Amino acid sequence: MPLIKVQSSVEAQEKALVEGLLKTLSAKLAKHLGKPESYVMTAFESGVPMTFAGTIEPTCFVEVKSIGKMTPAQTEAMSQDFCQQITEKLGVPINRIYIEFNDAERHMWGWNGATFA
Repeated sequence: MPLIKVQSSVEAQEKALVEGLLKTLSAKLAKHLGKPESYVMTAFESGVPMTFAGTIEPTCFVEVKSIGKMTPAQTEAMSQDFCQQITEKLGVPINRIYIEFNDAERHMWGWNGATFA
């Protein structure tokens, strides 16, 4: 059930660019976590009013959630990889991207009318 959700102050880019970014992030998240991509969900919100360091320059907040424990090595690698993709595709400077990693408990995530417990 890995999820990567990207919120950015950058206005929506062309549809193909956003879809390409989401597909890339989906594949990369599955690979980093060693989980089937068939369970990965991605989301993108553009034009979100945001500030970073007191300015309204382009910025981005990313949430990564997954059942199980993400190791420090995994989160470090994901941070580098995801920031690179977002900078490349959206033009948000790498130092204006925050990523929050959350380990989820199986019983706290529902799917298909049940939970993952």
